[in-house]
Amino acid sequence: MNAAVESYVRAEWERYVEELAALLRIPSVSVGTEHRDSIQKAADWLADRLRKAGMEHVEVIETEGNPIVYADWLHAPGKPTVLVYGHYDVQPAEAADGWDTDPFEPVVRDGNIYARGATDDKGQLIIHVNAVEALLQAEGALPVNVKFCIEGEEEISSPSLPGFLEQHADRLHADVIVISDGPMIAHGTPSICTSLRGLAGMEVRVKGPAQDLHSGLYGGGVQNPIHALTHLLASLHAKDGKVAVEGFYNGVQDLTAEEREQLRCLPSDEEQIQRELKVPALYGEEGYTFLERTTARPTLEVVSVTGGFQGSGLKPAIPTGATTKIACRLVGQQDPDAVMDAIERHLQQHCPPGVTVELIRQHGGRPYQVSADHPYLRAAAEAYGAAFGKEPVYTRSGGSIPIVEVFNRVLGVPVVMMEFGLPDENLHGPNEHFHLENLEKGMLTACRYLHRLAEEK
Repeated sequence: MNAAVESYVRAEWERYVEELAALLRIPSVSVGTEHRDSIQKAADWLADRLRKAGMEHVEVIETEGNPIVYADWLHAPGKPTVLVYGHYDVQPAEAADGWDTDPFEPVVRDGNIYARGATDDKGQLIIHVNAVEALLQAEGALPVNVKFCIEGEEEISSPSLPGFLEQHADRLHADVIVISDGPMIAHGTPSICTSLRGLAGMEVRVKGPAQDLHSGLYGGGVQNPIHALTHLLASLHAKDGKVAVEGFYNGVQDLTAEEREQLRCLPSDEEQIQRELKVPALYGEEGYTFLERTTARPTLEVVSVTGGFQGSGLKPAIPTGATTKIACRLVGQQDPDAVMDAIERHLQQHCPPGVTVELIRQHGGRPYQVSADHPYLRAAAEAYGAAFGKEPVYTRSGGSIPIVEVFNRVLGVPVVMMEFGLPDENLHGPNEHFHLENLEKGMLTACRYLHRLAEEK
C-alpha cells in the first residue's frame, strides 16, 4: 500500500465523518414494521454510496423481509476474492431510554460520534466501503476482488439471510469472508476473534391442574407446578457447576494447553470483575477460569421463571402452570438441536408426578471457530499491526452470531472477524457511540489487509 492511500484517507476525512452521520440519521430499526420506509432508505443510501466508491453491479435485492445490498469489483484475476458482510439495521432507540441527545441526530463529542448504530454496525461497515474507495482513487485498482453483502435483519436474527446465501451461493462465492461487527479487546489494543459460541434457546412449560386451586383446600394433595419446575431446574446442574444433562457435552473438546495459555495472557482480573458486578463471589464450572467459562465452555442458564399470581399482595392459590426460559451457549461441535433433544429427555425423565412438561424450541445457532494460524488471519494480524502500531491479540467471544457459522457452512470458506469497536461504546444501549480514531485506523487496516491478501495467491 503506497502513501497515496493514507494521504487520500486524511484528505477526505471530514467527508467520511459527514457521510457516516448521514447514514446514522436514517432510523433503520428492523424490530417491528414502523420503520420500513427507513429500512428501504438505508439500503438505497448504501447502494448509492457503493456506486460512488467505485463498486460495480450494485443492486438492492428484495427478500421476504428487508432488502439485501450487493456490490462487487472483480478485476483482479488470479487474486483472492473477499466478501464483506455487514448490516444496516439497528436496535430501537428513544431519547427517554437515557440518551443525552437525539439517538438519530449524530453528535461528535470528545473524539466519538454518538448515535444509534454508530458502532453496531454502521460505523464499522462504512470502514470497508471507504477503504475500497480510497484504494480505487489512490491506486486506480483494488489488489484483490471484493464483494459486499449487506443485510437489514441482523438485529432480528437474520431470518432472510440463510435462504439468500443458499440461493445466491455462486454469486457470493469468495475465498474469505470479512465481518466487522464487534469490539476490540481494549482501546489501542486490536484483537481478532477466533471463535463464537453457538446458541440453543427454549421455553419449558410445566402444566398442572386445569385451573388455579385454593391452596387451603388442595395444598398438599396436588402437585404444585412451581414446586415441580424448581425441582427440574435444580436437576440441570451438579454441585461442581457442570451441566448434569446426559449428552449435553457431546461435541465439546477441552481446551489445549496452548489455548489455555492464550486466554491466560488476555487481560482479565477476576477480583475486579467481582467488584464491578457487586457479587460476593464468582461462580461456575470447577477447574476453569472466569474467562474460560465465559468464552470457551458451554453453559446452560435459566434466564426467566414465571408462574402463579404476579400482582401485588398474596393470592394463596396453586397455579395451573409454571414456565421457564433457558439459554445455552455452545462450543466446539455441539449441535443446538441435539442439545435441546438431550434437555428434553432429561426433563421428561426427571419430571415429578402430577404434572406434565413441554419444551418449545425457540432459537438455535451453531458455534464457529477458526485457527489463529490460518493465513487469512495472519494477514489480518499484520494489517492491524501496521495500522495500529501494535500486534493484535486473539480472543474468543462468549456471545453468539449464528450467521457467521451459516456463512462458513454455506460458502465453505473462513470468516475473519476484524473488529474496530470498543467494549464501552454502549451498543444496543443509550448513548451508543463510535471512536473516530478507530474509523481512520480501521480504514487503513482494511486497505492494508486487502493488499496483504493479494500476496496469498
